[in-house]
Amino acid sequence: MGQPVRKNTIEFRVWSQHALFTDPLTRIGGEKCSYHIPTYEAIKGVVKSIYWKPTFVWIIDELRVMKRIRTQAKGVKPLKYGGGNTLALYTYLTDVEYQVRAHFEWNEHRPELATDRIDGKHYALARRMLERGGRQDVFLGTRECQGYVEPCEFGSGPGELDEDGKLSFGLMFHGFDYPDETGRPELHARFWRPVLCGGRLVFSRPEDCSERKFVRAMTSKAFGAGSNLKAVTDESGNMEGPR
Repeated sequence: MGQPVRKNTIEFRVWSQHALFTDPLTRIGGEKCSYHIPTYEAIKGVVKSIYWKPTFVWIIDELRVMKRIRTQAKGVKPLKYGGGNTLALYTYLTDVEYQVRAHFEWNEHRPELATDRIDGKHYALARRMLERGGRQDVFLGTRECQGYVEPCEFGSGPGELDEDGKLSFGLMFHGFDYPDETGRPELHARFWRPVLCGGRLVFSRPEDCSERKFVRAMTSKAFGAGSNLKAVTDESGNMEGPR
């Protein structure tokens, strides 16, 4: 069963008819084929769609694959860079369901937002947005893969991979190192070697991923008094109305 929930932790179930988890560095064109398991960055995107502020960083702790891994190939007509459409074959995961445990930590590279580090406020808002299905639309990998979320107790209920052994996936994309989370004016892609054990995947923390690739130079967005700082720290008008 699940561990005791801390006051910065959420646990939820996410499901979708299809999912497409691919290496972003190879998604600029051509035919796409999904990883068999979600990437850290994709699940982080789901959590940020539930609730996020630049005051903190979401850390994905663990994921549980609830349904057998299945794929489905679909013919699509993506846009060509020169105009018009082309024909391609995308391989999606189909009928996916996961349980996720994640927690937030203060973003130490945002000292201008230190006054917004109120764990009770952000925890309550995250729980409330989760109960409403998220503050923004949820996608599993790509926009055509609409997902849905609801609170759950991590580890509850039977999963179709519970009795399976270990399954290694080799070198796999983990996520991006963004400047506002690292303090460096660069964007890097991280890679790791995940192992699924009994349907459970324990994610490495971003700083523990030893393999990285430089993508490009990038600067983080600045927040300052009198400009956009109040919009970040003030939740009035957003707590009671519909999302």
